[in-house]
Amino acid sequence: MSICNAVVDWSLGEGKFLAGRYSRAHQLSFDGGAVLAGSSSPAVVPAPWSDPAGVDPEEMFVASLSSCHMLWFLDYARRAKLAVAAYRDQAEGVMEKDADGRVAITRVTLRPAARFTGRQPDASELEALHHAAHDACFIANSVKTQVTVEPILSPEEV
Repeated sequence: MSICNAVVDWSLGEGKFLAGRYSRAHQLSFDGGAVLAGSSSPAVVPAPWSDPAGVDPEEMFVASLSSCHMLWFLDYARRAKLAVAAYRDQAEGVMEKDADGRVAITRVTLRPAARFTGRQPDASELEALHHAAHDACFIANSVKTQVTVEPILSPEEV
C-alpha cells in the first residue's frame, strides 16, 4: 500500500461568499515540495472569480493520466533497451454529460510522441509499449473515463 498526499489551501480574502462572489483561486502543495496555483476553470466560473492562470481540476485529471502513461512508457522502453530522447503528449479531455446526465470527463485521448536515439522501434513495438504502459497506469486503472491512446508514430517536434 502507498499513500498519496496533496494539500489544498483556500481562503476567502475579500469576497462575498454567500453571494457567490469569491475567488476560486487556491494553492495545491505536494509532498515533494511542488506548489501549483489552482482554480476553477474560467469556462465553469468566469473571471474574476476564477484565475485563468491556475490549473483547474479537469486539466490536472487529464495531465495525471498523461503523466502516468508517460512514466510507464519510459520504463517499458528502457526495459526494451530503447533510448528515449524526448517525449511529448498533447492530451485532450472531453467534458460532457454522461449516461446518468451528470457532467463528467467522459473521454481522454492521449497523443504521445517519442523520439528515440539509436535503435528505432517499429510501429508494432511502439504500439505494444503504449499498450503495456496503458495497462500498467495506476490512474487509468482507477477511473471510469474512456482513455484512448493514439501514438504519434513519426514525431516532428518532440
